[in-house]
Amino acid sequence: MTQQTHATVTSQQARESLDAVRREVAKAVVGQDAAVSGLLVALLCGGHVLMEGVPGVAKTLLVRSLAAALSVDTKRVQFTPDLMPGDITGSMVYDNHAARLSFREGPLFTNLLLADEINRTPPKTQSALLEAMEEGQVSADGTSRPLPRPFLVAATQNPVEYEGTYPLPEAQLDRFLLKVILPVPERAEELEILQRHADGFDPHDVSAAGVRPVADAAHVRAAAAAVRSVAVAPEVSGYVVDIARATRVSPSLSLGVSPRGATALLRTSRAWAWLQGRAFVTPDDVKALAGATLAHRLGLRPEAELEGVDVAQVLQSAVDSVPVPR
Repeated sequence: MTQQTHATVTSQQARESLDAVRREVAKAVVGQDAAVSGLLVALLCGGHVLMEGVPGVAKTLLVRSLAAALSVDTKRVQFTPDLMPGDITGSMVYDNHAARLSFREGPLFTNLLLADEINRTPPKTQSALLEAMEEGQVSADGTSRPLPRPFLVAATQNPVEYEGTYPLPEAQLDRFLLKVILPVPERAEELEILQRHADGFDPHDVSAAGVRPVADAAHVRAAAAAVRSVAVAPEVSGYVVDIARATRVSPSLSLGVSPRGATALLRTSRAWAWLQGRAFVTPDDVKALAGATLAHRLGLRPEAELEGVDVAQVLQSAVDSVPVPR
């Protein structure tokens, strides 16, 4: 554990600690750099991440390793068709000793929540989770209970199974700051994974892999405050707005980027600029985060789907159509 918890953490110390977090996570997780970056950006923005990937690409291991390196609490919920809202938010239960009702906290009361296969649970339970993400609190028996800070939901969904799922509607997808894709590793990365397992690596014990706490909640708060001071030139703000507007007139899209999506891109671009060591946002920062921040907010027209058009391609075309400010 770092020794700066009770002192003021500077912006430079916060950045160095998050760089160290990356190195610690890499001790357990091979590759998936984009997913690690997405989770860090979301933490700095106070947002949440939708992670998409086939089973076995280290989604659970990634969140567990990140929590260990940040020295924060983490919980995992397996979303199933019979999961009820109270199962995740908590509920009022009768306390025999006190002879009264008391609130029993659900797994939402943590710092990093892995919501596994969110699209397998009914919309009512999905909505309970997304409300907590949006408001940062849980309401029960007329009382609002704040969730811990930092609070990040990393929700996963399987891209290939549709039977027995409840896909998230556009309005709920829009609540996720980022959507990151966890690909199947390249051959060299897969060989390294196998070698680690041959050497005795246990994915259920990240501490045995050498992952140690190198940051804490104070570093995350200091980093988030520093991100809010990153400068955004009017030309860059205009660039973000023009990209959003370009998606709204695309003939391939039935749903373009909303103003919420535009502000999300501005937030993630600032966080990315700060992680790169800069105090200002460049158009390249906007381009780098456009895919992860905007693609899941877009809706393809049925005729475009029939033609095999991909959302990522349409978004890239929209970005390319906007002149880059100098």
